[in-house]
Amino acid sequence: MAESIDTTAVVAAAPERLQRGFSFRSALSLAFADVSPIAAVYAIFTLGLFAAGPQFFWAFPIVLIGQLLVAAVFGELASRWPYAGSVYQWSRHVQGTTWGWVAAWAYMWGLTIALGTLSYAAGGFLLNIFGVSEPHRWQITSVAVAIILVGTAVNMVGRQVLKVMVAVSITCEVVGSLGLGLVLLIFYRENPFSALFSSAGIPDAASWASGPMLLAIAYVGWSFLGFEAAGSVAEEVDEPERNVPKAIILALLLVGLVVMFSAAALILSIPNLPAVVAAQSGDVVADTLTAHLGIGVTKPLLAMFVIGFVSSFLAVQAAVSRCIWGAARDHSLPGSKVLGGLAGPERLPVNAIGLTAVVAIVFVLLAGTQFYNILVNFNIIGFYIAFGVPVIGAALARLTGRWKPGPFSLGKWGAPVTYVAALWIIFETVNVAWPRIQPGQPWYINWASVLTTVVLGAVGVVIYLSVRRGIRAPIAERFSDAEVPQ
Repeated sequence: MAESIDTTAVVAAAPERLQRGFSFRSALSLAFADVSPIAAVYAIFTLGLFAAGPQFFWAFPIVLIGQLLVAAVFGELASRWPYAGSVYQWSRHVQGTTWGWVAAWAYMWGLTIALGTLSYAAGGFLLNIFGVSEPHRWQITSVAVAIILVGTAVNMVGRQVLKVMVAVSITCEVVGSLGLGLVLLIFYRENPFSALFSSAGIPDAASWASGPMLLAIAYVGWSFLGFEAAGSVAEEVDEPERNVPKAIILALLLVGLVVMFSAAALILSIPNLPAVVAAQSGDVVADTLTAHLGIGVTKPLLAMFVIGFVSSFLAVQAAVSRCIWGAARDHSLPGSKVLGGLAGPERLPVNAIGLTAVVAIVFVLLAGTQFYNILVNFNIIGFYIAFGVPVIGAALARLTGRWKPGPFSLGKWGAPVTYVAALWIIFETVNVAWPRIQPGQPWYINWASVLTTVVLGAVGVVIYLSVRRGIRAPIAERFSDAEVPQ
């Protein structure tokens, strides 16, 4: 068994490491909260239903299986290189500095934009709870900024506060999701189970390889992201070589099961399902629950949404701040001396956390503009680029015979799982980024994923060229033998 190392005792020549403070359960909770079953269902349910009809439900298991393959590869990578920054560290160690930098750049932008969208959504729900039925943009923005500041304070205060907040949040999410699902299935089921195989009149949706189902798979691909968060805090987890891989895989599996149960319960309880699909308008989740449970369910429902989005915010910020800090420790970013600093009794990357808050606030202030709508599209594509780099890198390492397993290994299944995961991530990245032409939308909105990738990629090239000469050796090469997990 790998020795649990006290990271406060570091030789003078070695780089600074984050302190241990998370158990397996904490890492699992953080990854679970990052994905967030409530945010996962609410964010895409109506989109998926309107895209392919009730049979869009089957996009959930399809995407879940694909993402579980990715999670398994992440588990092997995290076991070999359990360092702060997840995709950045895995990509850099498996294929080199340039690969790691690309993964970090996409990951940092994707997750920081996600902080803005999560806080903005939570702000709107919170205002609804207090009776503001049609909040103005600046009202939502003000509340979103407050959520960012409070969430940032929680992440800066210490790991214990973060663990408690996340644990309470996911308990509410699981109880709320499963409880509502059971109530709907037992008392308010409106449609037969065969409805899950129906397109409800959506044109061309009968063919599962058609555009509507591919679009539904793209939407569901937005849901099952964030499970890598356990890898981002790997240095802070006890026995990370074994605990982090299990946390990554189990978090995704548990969230996936909760999400599929909730989605099926919602589909089967929608009154007059064909008419709802034909209308292509409205908030199907809220409308369905209100129809069955009355207007009194509105505030508890909104409170669940707020909890889900805020818990996801906390976990996402913890993950992306570790990536920024890990890259700064290697001098891979401008201002690395500041961003690589640790502070407080628990030695937390407060400057990196603060940077994510500043960028998220700037992003939220843009809400309601076309520029905001364009940037939102990089939220998802940034995730998939960041996921694809280490998975494809691991596949190439296996093809060239350079792969060496860590304590957690898939054994003889490692190679085929890695190859299929690489094919899946390439397919889903293209599927998510593919411009679906929507009548009435400006061309740059339809092409937003491609445009933001190109522009941010060009900016990234300039920054990378400016810092590459000063980038230090990979972290595994700079730890003493006693510090490198065996």
